[in-house]
Amino acid sequence: MRLFCFLLFGLSIQFCLSQDILSVDIDDRYREDQFYASITYNLLIDNPSNISSTDFSSGFHFGFIRDMPINYKRNWSIGLGFGISSNSYNQDLYITENTNEIAFTDSEVSFGNVTKNKFTTYLIDIPFELRWRTSNATNYKFWRIYPGFKFSYLVFSSSRLESEFQDIKLSNIDAFNRLQYGLTLSAGYGTWNFQIYYGLNPIFDDTSLLNGQSIDSKALRIGVMFYIL
Repeated sequence: MRLFCFLLFGLSIQFCLSQDILSVDIDDRYREDQFYASITYNLLIDNPSNISSTDFSSGFHFGFIRDMPINYKRNWSIGLGFGISSNSYNQDLYITENTNEIAFTDSEVSFGNVTKNKFTTYLIDIPFELRWRTSNATNYKFWRIYPGFKFSYLVFSSSRLESEFQDIKLSNIDAFNRLQYGLTLSAGYGTWNFQIYYGLNPIFDDTSLLNGQSIDSKALRIGVMFYIL
């Protein structure tokens, strides 16, 4: 009888310990995808006639997103974050400065053979996402679909034009829109995720003209996104 009671007591302790371990290991208040890093291929769309992207243009994006689940299963959530990014665009829109004023042209006659022509924007990003995923507290590889919206504020800009006759470097160009915004979508499984950004407003402001017409070029960025807990 004493042996039976001893065994029963031992099993009870083991059960309680196992329950405590499970309660420690499994977090029913878990959150997902706090940090992100992204590499993108950048394009310009809705350009004036005779203007197009040239060569390879890249973007680098880093930031933090606060994951806020909105249902009991925690597979739906809202993400709100803060990040920084740099985006370069190689194209044939030539940016120059004439008596302290920015000018645009689509003709390279006065430059000779152009070997490099690009502009770069450096942004502070505020991403907002509606998140759906197949995750749980113990599964770190899962499907995700995150549509969203991103506000960006321009903090610095530069352009570089290298040609046979001239080498023009400009910085803090007033012709860019300070506030830029667009639609985003991230989707994938596990570490590798597809990402796209579609700009809704022009990169250049209303005072930027090419041959008397406004420059309505918008950003289209396609790449891969890495989410990190």
